[in-house]
Amino acid sequence: MPDKCQNTHYNKIVNKKTYKMKENKRNKYMNPYLAGFLMGILIILAYYFSGEGLGSSGGYRDIAFGTLNAIAPDYAQSNPFVSSHVGEGHNPTHTWLVYELLGVIFGAILSAAIFGRLKWSIGKAPHLTTKKRLYLALIGGILWGVGTQLGRGCTSGLVLSGIAVNSLSGYIGLVAIFGFGFIFAYIFKNIWLKTSK
Repeated sequence: MPDKCQNTHYNKIVNKKTYKMKENKRNKYMNPYLAGFLMGILIILAYYFSGEGLGSSGGYRDIAFGTLNAIAPDYAQSNPFVSSHVGEGHNPTHTWLVYELLGVIFGAILSAAIFGRLKWSIGKAPHLTTKKRLYLALIGGILWGVGTQLGRGCTSGLVLSGIAVNSLSGYIGLVAIFGFGFIFAYIFKNIWLKTSK
Protein backbone atom coordinates (compact mmCIF):
# COMPACT_ATOMS: atom_id res chain seq x y z
CA MET A 1 0.00 0.00 0.00
CA PRO A 2 2.74 2.57 0.83
CA ASP A 3 4.40 1.83 -2.53
CA LYS A 4 1.11 2.36 -4.32
CA CYS A 5 0.51 5.67 -2.52
CA GLN A 6 4.03 6.79 -3.27
CA ASN A 7 3.63 5.90 -6.95
CA THR A 8 0.33 7.78 -7.12
CA HIS A 9 1.88 10.83 -5.51
CA TYR A 10 4.89 10.62 -7.86
CA ASN A 11 2.62 10.36 -10.92
CA LYS A 12 0.67 13.42 -9.82
CA ILE A 13 3.90 15.41 -9.50
CA VAL A 14 5.13 14.25 -12.92
CA ASN A 15 1.79 15.02 -14.57
CA LYS A 16 1.71 18.45 -12.92
CA LYS A 17 5.24 19.25 -14.14
CA THR A 18 4.41 18.01 -17.65
CA TYR A 19 1.27 20.17 -17.70
CA LYS A 20 3.27 23.22 -16.58
CA MET A 21 5.89 22.57 -19.27
CA LYS A 22 3.17 22.37 -21.91
CA GLU A 23 1.53 25.54 -20.61
CA ASN A 24 4.85 27.42 -20.56
CA LYS A 25 5.54 26.32 -24.12
CA ARG A 26 2.04 27.30 -25.20
CA ASN A 27 2.13 30.74 -23.59
CA LYS A 28 5.69 31.60 -24.61
CA TYR A 29 5.85 34.42 -27.13
CA MET A 30 8.85 36.16 -28.61
CA ASN A 31 10.19 39.22 -26.86
CA PRO A 32 8.42 42.19 -28.56
CA TYR A 33 11.63 44.21 -28.82
CA LEU A 34 13.42 41.33 -30.49
CA ALA A 35 10.44 40.77 -32.77
CA GLY A 36 10.47 44.46 -33.76
CA PHE A 37 14.19 44.30 -34.52
CA LEU A 38 13.72 41.20 -36.68
CA MET A 39 10.83 42.91 -38.47
CA GLY A 40 13.15 45.77 -39.35
CA ILE A 41 15.74 43.34 -40.72
CA LEU A 42 12.98 41.63 -42.71
CA ILE A 43 11.93 44.92 -44.31
CA ILE A 44 15.53 45.62 -45.36
CA LEU A 45 15.81 42.14 -46.89
CA ALA A 46 12.45 42.56 -48.64
CA TYR A 47 13.56 45.80 -50.28
CA TYR A 48 16.93 44.30 -51.21
CA PHE A 49 15.66 41.08 -52.80
CA SER A 50 12.26 42.13 -54.19
CA GLY A 51 12.43 45.91 -54.49
CA GLU A 52 9.23 46.14 -52.42
CA GLY A 53 8.45 46.50 -48.75
CA LEU A 54 5.98 44.58 -46.63
CA GLY A 55 2.20 44.80 -46.82
CA SER A 56 -0.98 42.78 -46.55
CA SER A 57 -3.70 44.95 -48.06
CA GLY A 58 -1.85 45.05 -51.38
CA GLY A 59 -1.86 41.26 -51.49
CA TYR A 60 -5.62 41.10 -50.95
CA ARG A 61 -6.04 43.79 -53.61
CA ASP A 62 -3.98 41.84 -56.13
CA ILE A 63 -5.96 38.66 -55.46
CA ALA A 64 -9.22 40.61 -55.96
CA PHE A 65 -7.92 42.11 -59.22
CA GLY A 66 -6.78 38.71 -60.47
CA THR A 67 -10.15 37.16 -59.65
CA LEU A 68 -12.01 40.03 -61.35
CA ASN A 69 -9.82 39.74 -64.43
CA ALA A 70 -10.52 36.00 -64.65
CA ILE A 71 -14.29 36.43 -64.27
CA ALA A 72 -14.87 39.68 -66.21
CA PRO A 73 -11.74 40.50 -68.26
CA ASP A 74 -13.47 43.15 -70.39
CA TYR A 75 -14.58 45.11 -67.34
CA ALA A 76 -11.18 44.74 -65.69
CA GLN A 77 -9.43 46.10 -68.79
CA SER A 78 -11.84 49.03 -69.10
CA ASN A 79 -11.67 50.04 -65.44
CA PRO A 80 -8.89 52.62 -65.02
CA PHE A 81 -8.11 51.57 -61.46
CA VAL A 82 -7.90 47.85 -62.26
CA SER A 83 -6.44 47.97 -65.77
CA SER A 84 -3.06 49.25 -64.59
CA HIS A 85 -2.63 46.03 -62.61
CA VAL A 86 -3.91 43.51 -65.17
CA GLY A 87 -2.84 45.00 -68.51
CA GLU A 88 -0.21 43.72 -70.93
CA GLY A 89 -0.39 40.10 -69.82
CA HIS A 90 0.42 40.97 -66.21
CA ASN A 91 -1.06 38.55 -63.67
CA PRO A 92 -1.66 40.43 -60.41
CA THR A 93 -1.69 37.22 -58.38
CA HIS A 94 1.96 36.55 -59.28
CA THR A 95 3.34 39.37 -57.16
CA TRP A 96 5.60 39.62 -54.14
CA LEU A 97 2.76 40.78 -51.86
CA VAL A 98 0.56 37.77 -52.69
CA TYR A 99 3.31 35.27 -51.92
CA GLU A 100 4.23 37.21 -48.80
CA LEU A 101 0.59 37.09 -47.68
CA LEU A 102 0.45 33.33 -48.21
CA GLY A 103 3.67 32.97 -46.22
CA VAL A 104 2.21 34.96 -43.33
CA ILE A 105 -0.95 32.83 -43.25
CA PHE A 106 0.77 29.43 -43.41
CA GLY A 107 3.60 30.62 -41.16
CA ALA A 108 1.09 31.65 -38.49
CA ILE A 109 -0.63 28.25 -38.72
CA LEU A 110 2.71 26.46 -38.43
CA SER A 111 3.79 28.57 -35.44
CA ALA A 112 0.47 28.01 -33.65
CA ALA A 113 0.72 24.25 -34.28
CA ILE A 114 4.30 24.05 -32.94
CA PHE A 115 3.45 25.93 -29.73
CA GLY A 116 0.13 24.18 -29.13
CA ARG A 117 -2.10 27.18 -29.81
CA LEU A 118 -3.78 25.91 -32.96
CA LYS A 119 -7.50 25.65 -32.38
CA TRP A 120 -10.73 26.75 -34.00
CA SER A 121 -12.42 29.58 -32.12
CA ILE A 122 -14.27 32.84 -32.70
CA GLY A 123 -13.33 35.64 -30.33
CA LYS A 124 -16.38 37.58 -29.23
CA ALA A 125 -18.01 39.30 -26.31
CA PRO A 126 -20.23 37.02 -24.18
CA HIS A 127 -23.39 38.89 -25.18
CA LEU A 128 -22.73 38.51 -28.92
CA THR A 129 -23.93 35.57 -30.97
CA THR A 130 -21.50 33.91 -33.36
CA LYS A 131 -23.59 35.00 -36.34
CA LYS A 132 -23.58 38.66 -35.27
CA ARG A 133 -19.84 38.54 -34.54
CA LEU A 134 -19.09 37.22 -38.03
CA TYR A 135 -21.46 39.77 -39.55
CA LEU A 136 -19.69 42.64 -37.78
CA ALA A 137 -16.30 41.20 -38.73
CA LEU A 138 -17.35 41.22 -42.39
CA ILE A 139 -18.37 44.88 -42.16
CA GLY A 140 -15.09 45.73 -40.42
CA GLY A 141 -13.14 43.86 -43.09
CA ILE A 142 -14.86 45.77 -45.89
CA LEU A 143 -14.16 49.10 -44.17
CA TRP A 144 -10.54 48.04 -43.66
CA GLY A 145 -10.20 47.13 -47.34
CA VAL A 146 -11.63 50.44 -48.53
CA GLY A 147 -9.62 52.43 -45.98
CA THR A 148 -6.30 50.84 -46.89
CA GLN A 149 -6.79 51.67 -50.55
CA LEU A 150 -7.73 55.28 -49.79
CA GLY A 151 -4.77 55.57 -47.40
CA ARG A 152 -2.40 53.84 -49.82
CA GLY A 153 -1.59 51.01 -47.44
CA CYS A 154 -2.16 49.31 -44.10
CA THR A 155 -0.02 49.39 -40.95
CA SER A 156 2.68 47.27 -42.58
CA GLY A 157 2.56 48.75 -46.08
CA LEU A 158 2.06 52.41 -45.19
CA VAL A 159 3.76 52.69 -41.80
CA LEU A 160 6.52 50.08 -41.60
CA SER A 161 7.59 50.16 -45.24
CA GLY A 162 6.98 53.91 -45.47
CA ILE A 163 9.15 54.75 -42.48
CA ALA A 164 11.81 52.33 -43.76
CA VAL A 165 12.34 54.65 -46.74
CA ASN A 166 11.86 57.79 -44.60
CA SER A 167 8.54 58.68 -46.23
CA LEU A 168 6.54 61.49 -44.61
CA SER A 169 3.30 59.59 -45.24
CA GLY A 170 4.67 56.72 -43.15
CA TYR A 171 5.14 58.96 -40.10
CA ILE A 172 1.72 60.56 -40.56
CA GLY A 173 0.17 57.11 -40.89
CA LEU A 174 1.93 55.98 -37.71
CA VAL A 175 0.46 58.84 -35.66
CA ALA A 176 -3.01 58.46 -37.19
CA ILE A 177 -3.27 54.67 -36.92
CA PHE A 178 -1.96 54.27 -33.38
CA GLY A 179 -3.45 57.52 -32.11
CA PHE A 180 -6.98 56.69 -33.22
CA GLY A 181 -6.34 53.04 -32.37
CA PHE A 182 -5.83 53.91 -28.69
CA ILE A 183 -8.93 56.11 -28.69
CA PHE A 184 -11.22 53.53 -30.28
CA ALA A 185 -9.72 50.70 -28.20
CA TYR A 186 -10.62 52.61 -25.03
CA ILE A 187 -14.16 53.28 -26.27
CA PHE A 188 -14.90 49.75 -27.42
CA LYS A 189 -13.22 48.18 -24.40
CA ASN A 190 -15.64 50.03 -22.11
CA ILE A 191 -18.58 49.04 -24.31
CA TRP A 192 -17.41 45.42 -24.22
CA LEU A 193 -17.05 45.39 -20.43
CA LYS A 194 -20.37 47.11 -19.77
CA THR A 195 -22.36 44.82 -22.06
CA SER A 196 -20.61 41.75 -20.67
CA LYS A 197 -21.84 42.33 -17.10
